[in-house]
Amino acid sequence: MNKNLIVTILAIIGGIVVLGWVLKLTFNLLGPLLLIGLAVLVYLVFFKDKSNR
Repeated sequence: MNKNLIVTILAIIGGIVVLGWVLKLTFNLLGPLLLIGLAVLVYLVFFKDKSNR
């Protein structure tokens, strides 16, 4: 096995590990982010309309 093949295999393994961490972090933060997004949406729908009148 030459050096380029070893580096490529290690890079692929490292990328999979990093992707796993990113997905884990994303799913851990998904609940709070959805709640914050829902709260902002409700605020925009109910309170933004009254200020225009």
